[in-house]
Amino acid sequence: MDASPDFPRQSRVPVFNMPSVVTAAIGLMLAIQALRDFVLPETWDIRLVLDLALVPARWTIAIDPAQGEEVLKAAVSNDATISAAREAFARYLVAEPDAAPWTFASYALLHGSWMHVIFNCVWLAAFGSPVARRCGPWRFGLLALAGTVAGGALHVALDPLSLAPLVGASAGISALMAAAARFVFQAPPPGYGSQPWQRPPRRPLESIPELMRNRSAVVFLGIWLVTNLLFGAITLPLGAESAAVAWDAHLGGFVVGFLLFPFIDGPGPDRA
Repeated sequence: MDASPDFPRQSRVPVFNMPSVVTAAIGLMLAIQALRDFVLPETWDIRLVLDLALVPARWTIAIDPAQGEEVLKAAVSNDATISAAREAFARYLVAEPDAAPWTFASYALLHGSWMHVIFNCVWLAAFGSPVARRCGPWRFGLLALAGTVAGGALHVALDPLSLAPLVGASAGISALMAAAARFVFQAPPPGYGSQPWQRPPRRPLESIPELMRNRSAVVFLGIWLVTNLLFGAITLPLGAESAAVAWDAHLGGFVVGFLLFPFIDGPGPDRA
């Protein structure tokens, strides 16, 4: 008689222990960066950035053409090496106003450098994975899209005359980070983890008062806020030239992810 316990059947361990939607998103971002760096001619890459990046001034001029003069004034720079290019770009936007509404989402597909895209991939793997496992790929995608759009909208609202193209998936990832913060810092239930094959039970989302009593969550939220404010005050080498981190886009995505997640968090067991 075999007295060994009836262990659950073990499946093969995947190479990447991430939900497929997260793996696909990371693969897409890396593939686009590789395409831009190693395949596309420079003129095509510039065209791609013009078509997909979010430029606040373009949206401002499309809504109110009278703001064209203000955009031209804002384009003047003390740096002679970039002033002419900025002014030429501003005149192009004024001459051909186009809101390009898709850029409120498409800017997340582009990144300024390999460091930029790899940094975002790491955070997406860390915080996007628990959200995708909990609510499935469609709700995961909806939340990331909502954070991306909200981050872009706040960036345009706070800096409407800017000619700097906004790129990067950070706003959408910030929304996923905020969503994950509502459940990943809860202590496991008593007795969980005594068996290696046990899956973590689905826990209810913490309310705002509960989060404020959760020390781990408070520390995470505080570090996130402080680092974003600091990054907004300095420049980082994210592209061909140093650029300020779009802290406002991160903030917009984070707030929307934090507030929206309870409404799209589906019932039922976690899904891989």
